[in-house]
Amino acid sequence: MDVLSDLLFRAQARDAHIKQLIQPPPWSMTYADAPPLTVVATLGGPAVIRLDDEGASLAHLNPGDVALITRTNRYTIADSPDTPPQYVIHKGRKYLAGSGDVPADHHSLAPRTYGDGSPDATIMLRGAYQLRGDVADRLLDMLPPLAIVPTGPRTAPVLDLLSGETRRDEPGQDAVLRRFLDLTLVLALRAWCAGPSTTLPSWCRALTDPAIGDALQVLHAHPAHPWTVGDLAAELSMSRAAFAARFTGLVGEPPLTYLTNWRMTIAADLLQDTTATVATVASNVGYRDPFAFSVAFKRTRGCTPSAWRRKSQDHSDVI
Repeated sequence: MDVLSDLLFRAQARDAHIKQLIQPPPWSMTYADAPPLTVVATLGGPAVIRLDDEGASLAHLNPGDVALITRTNRYTIADSPDTPPQYVIHKGRKYLAGSGDVPADHHSLAPRTYGDGSPDATIMLRGAYQLRGDVADRLLDMLPPLAIVPTGPRTAPVLDLLSGETRRDEPGQDAVLRRFLDLTLVLALRAWCAGPSTTLPSWCRALTDPAIGDALQVLHAHPAHPWTVGDLAAELSMSRAAFAARFTGLVGEPPLTYLTNWRMTIAADLLQDTTATVATVASNVGYRDPFAFSVAFKRTRGCTPSAWRRKSQDHSDVI
């Protein structure tokens, strides 16, 4: 499994919701409790996105463009930056802007499709992912709060399929929609990461290096293996010294430091999301000795595995 696939798999995206909005101008919708990751695509008509808690940064969307919105609590999508606020979406419900808790009409045109079928309407797809955990943080670190991926020959056909399937209501529909949304996300991430002006974490940039990219793939495919620097160098037919120097220079940390941090990232999510014992979690990330695992975990996370689990449970109860 390659590194991006591994991150997407381990991030455990839950409750991905997909809706299609068909709105004639002027229109404006504010999302007041945005999820960690939102995918927005405009299929036709004008649209702008404003991140209200990021200095009101604004981006225009052309038909076929995909926007990835991350780690922002509140954003607005409208036909024009001059359109005043009309609706607020909060906890999945639609309210009139400025009216407190007065619900607004939600015109359903088809399954998961809302708005007005006017010929001059903007057609927009919105998919929301609920992500949490340390692996999700590493995935989101690849992206700015707002990333715009221009329309392209690979994303356009998938968006057409996703739009058509959104209006259907047949057996297995949720599974079909989820896979099309995941494909849209992966294609958008690929395109964003390949952009000439994109700023990526050092480990992500290192994926394009033939040798170090392969090393990262090996570490992600088998994180519990008892790797040594010599073993990794042998996998790549490199000398130990040359491999260690190249890995550290490109990734920003030595190979085994990267491996330890990745193991602790996996362990942190296992402690949060499962009832596995500390000894089982330790074994799953390559530690035969639970004590050695606890020492490594406390060194990287600042608390013991048991304390991390209690803190995660307390936070979940508050939410």
